[in-house]
Amino acid sequence: MVNDPEPRWLLCDFHIHTDKSDGKMGLDEIIDLYGNNNFDVISITDHVYDRHTVKLWEDNGERPCTIKKEQFEEYMHDIWTAAKKAWKEYRMLVIPGVEITNNHDLFHLLALDIKEYIDPNDSVLNIIDEIHAQSGIAVACHPHRKDSEEEMPFMHLWDNHEKYAAAFDAWEVANRDDLFNVVGLKKFNYLAGSDFHEERHVYSWKSLIRSEKNTEAVKEAISLNENVSLYLLRNRKASETIS
Repeated sequence: MVNDPEPRWLLCDFHIHTDKSDGKMGLDEIIDLYGNNNFDVISITDHVYDRHTVKLWEDNGERPCTIKKEQFEEYMHDIWTAAKKAWKEYRMLVIPGVEITNNHDLFHLLALDIKEYIDPNDSVLNIIDEIHAQSGIAVACHPHRKDSEEEMPFMHLWDNHEKYAAAFDAWEVANRDDLFNVVGLKKFNYLAGSDFHEERHVYSWKSLIRSEKNTEAVKEAISLNENVSLYLLRNRKASETIS
């Protein structure tokens, strides 16, 4: 994969779910959707759920919407295959990741550019340490209550934000149609992402990052958080249907 060497403003979405977990679109469909909307960088972040939630699904005869440990290698292979297509057809960078989703202990976090499976049943700080050991980026996602949907009960990260503030590389200050002003007021490193599950979610809050278009440069830009901005992607037709 050839990299773009000159720093410029990149349109990014670091929070995207496919039909491999609970999204409604396949990986190739998502590549085409984002490519045709002129994105520069995206990250695929399907759910890795805690064992308690997975057991509840299985006990109820439901399909667990999660990437299991034994599926992780295939999952990563599929993302890298899609990444080659994305770069060749759209010059779009795809960064592999997951959303560590622990509904039992009430926290969700993004792990960007990881290489190996990470246990979602571990503690937050141990998970972040493992992300960093794999040279990845740890992002606290939707850390506060949402206004546009049902009230989010997953408040562990924010209830303990003083403990975790420096551990995360960034916190989501915007998620889909919601803004979390508490993150801005604390002046934490920030990102915005769509929490994409279906096509209409592409029209939502996004990140603009000034960087070279390669994974290491983008990760450094997130960590430094000096040239990061919010961008609300909309079109008239989509705005009429988004709730």
